[in-house]
Amino acid sequence: MSRVIEPGPEFSRLFRTFEHTAFRLETRDVYKSANEAEALRQFTAGEAVDMGWFQNWLSMIQEATAAGRRFSRVRVVSLPLTAYSRFGVFCAGYTNAAGEDIRYLRRMDASGLPDYDYWLFDSSKLVRLHFDDEENFLGGEHIEDPAVIVQHNHWRDAAWHRAIRRDDFATEANDEHH
Repeated sequence: MSRVIEPGPEFSRLFRTFEHTAFRLETRDVYKSANEAEALRQFTAGEAVDMGWFQNWLSMIQEATAAGRRFSRVRVVSLPLTAYSRFGVFCAGYTNAAGEDIRYLRRMDASGLPDYDYWLFDSSKLVRLHFDDEENFLGGEHIEDPAVIVQHNHWRDAAWHRAIRRDDFATEANDEHH
């Protein structure tokens, strides 16, 4: 009981049509996305980062949270952080300011959680994310099996319970990096 949702309008609609909550578990240390490539390059080079590429996502979060809808996410990260994960912590400062609650979980503290990414909308619509070998997003698999959805709700709650706030993690990560 599943079907593929390819990147594009149908996948984007998921973020505009949920009623209450959108949660993501992120488990990869690197993601490849053409729209953020230049910002990542700027970040890793120590240059000022042009965040223009991110404005649509930030506006969507602001609109959703103003309407009482909640975005949250737990990022499972390896230590030491990859350059991409450090970039993610940087970007999370913007998304948290827009209204998304992003938290961090060290990989060593993530036992019992899945090793793949998923979005869970309204605790009832599960979309497992798929990537190719080069870390490019391929789309999502909408899973309708109620038992599988319940398991992913459990994993969401367990990850959230173990994770720490982005600002606290950023302080710790910065201390460890220097």
